[in-house]
Formats: sequence, structure tokens, C-alpha cells
Amino acid sequence: MQWLWLLPLFGGGFFGLNFAIRRGLTAARVIEKAEPAGLPWREVRLPTANGKQLFGWFIPTAQPGPALVVMHGWGGNAEMMLPLAAPLHAAGYGLLLIDARCHGRSEGDSFASLPRFAEDIEAALRWLALQPEVDRQALGVIGHSVGAGAALLAAARQPSIRAVVSLAAFAHPAVMMRRWLAARRIPYRPLGAYILAYVQRVIGYRFDDIAPCNTIAQVRCPVLIVHGEKDETVPASEAEQIYAARNSAAVELLLIPGSHDDYGEIGQQLGVVGNFLARSFSPTGVGGPVSAPLRQPLVEH
Repeated sequence: MQWLWLLPLFGGGFFGLNFAIRRGLTAARVIEKAEPAGLPWREVRLPTANGKQLFGWFIPTAQPGPALVVMHGWGGNAEMMLPLAAPLHAAGYGLLLIDARCHGRSEGDSFASLPRFAEDIEAALRWLALQPEVDRQALGVIGHSVGAGAALLAAARQPSIRAVVSLAAFAHPAVMMRRWLAARRIPYRPLGAYILAYVQRVIGYRFDDIAPCNTIAQVRCPVLIVHGEKDETVPASEAEQIYAARNSAAVELLLIPGSHDDYGEIGQQLGVVGNFLARSFSPTGVGGPVSAPLRQPLVEH
């Protein structure tokens, strides 16, 4: 059984077990090799929580206008989101593609987590709001996987966010973790239950409080939930679960033929995404008025 590698650690007590859990859950750091070719980009460094610095690419528009923070998923980086950059920029959106802490070329921290992804999104929004090329009252977020869950968490506590596009979000961290345990043949009792409890202690949040299927009910801005019907990492049924828990008519669901990491299909759906964003940044939006103007600074957590 794959979980037997944990047994020798019991000789070292819980310290050894906890160390093994952290090591096993640490995201791979993948450094960017490409750049936003053909776009007017510049490399930026911006501050985030715990005194750390984030790496990013800022791609402004010629005139001040709406701008989007683009956040990758677990083990990803800004380069992996580049397929979205050219079409979104051509549609008139400024973009800030960032690496979360412990990812890509951003600084490390004691650990990465969905709430820390959300902190980094909020830091990116604060930075964007200070740029002269950006309309500070027209900021949105696009996130993938863990980044999508973080985008919903940020929007739940930042009513200034005008729109969220969620790509391949999972419904609940505990369910995602249990899939991870099952893939490694780690039994839920007793090891799996301990791992889930330990992770919640470390990140400082209950999974229920940060689960997209729960935070979506607190989001008041328009949200487009996009999910691949062939996603084998996160079943499309989880997108439907998030959608079913919405508390606003401004939440939309778009199922596409792609897989978990297939941005080609979302590129083919850019008309739908572009129409969603255009309505979201209009004076009335869809399903009622848009969110309140951006506060400065955004609330930090």
C-alpha cells in the first residue's frame, strides 16, 4: 500500500508525521520559461502578506480601462495562464498575471494554501488599483482550480470586485483532499482524518469556511463558472454543485468540452466569456447593479 511509507515516521512521533504531511502536500515550483510575446507587458514585483513579494506580468491597455487579476492553480505559474492573455487583452482588458507565493518566481512562505492564494489575489488587486492605466472601479479576477476557489473567497470578502471567472474550481477542499488520499491509497481512518484536521490547523481555516460551494453564496458580483466536461481531476458535477449553491442571479454556469487544464477550449468560448465580462463591467451588469466602487485599501485578512 502506498500509505505504508508513513509508518516509519511514527517512530519519530507526530513531529515526523506532520513533517511528512507538509512535504507530501508541497506544490512543485515550476519556473516560467516563456513570456507574453506580442503583448505590451512589463515584469513587476508587488508586496503581499507576511512581507513577501509576488512576481507578475502586467499587460496594460492603451487607455485606462477594466483590468483582471489572473491566478493559476496549484503547482502552476503565470506562464500556464498565457493562452488567455492575448484574446482578453484584444478584448480591451488590462491583465496582471501573477505567481502565488511558493509558486513560479514569487517568494516562498511557510506554506501555500487556498486562503493564501486569496491573499495574493487581494494584494494584486490593490496593486492594480494604483496603476494609471487601470480603471480602479473596474477590477475582476480569473482563477484556475485552487486559484478559482481563491477568487471566490476573495470576492466573498471584497465587494469591490466587479466580476469573477472561475475555471475548474473544486466544490469543497475536504472532498478534493479525500480524492488525493484515495489516489495514494491512504485510508481515511485513522491517517486521512488526521491529515485533514492537521491541514486545517496549519492554514488557520476550516474547510467549510473556504469551500467554493459555501463562499459562492456570499459573492454579490457576477460570476461565470466554467468547467470542462472531461475534467478527470475535478468532476464537472462539482461546478454544478457550486452553481446550485449560488445566492445571486448574476452567477452563470458554462460547461465546455475540455479537461482540467485545457485552455484551448476556453479560448474557443471567448465570445461567451467576453460577453459575460462586458455585462459585468457595464453600469447595471447582469441581475442588478454592479458591486460598490473599489475601497482603498482592500481589506486584508
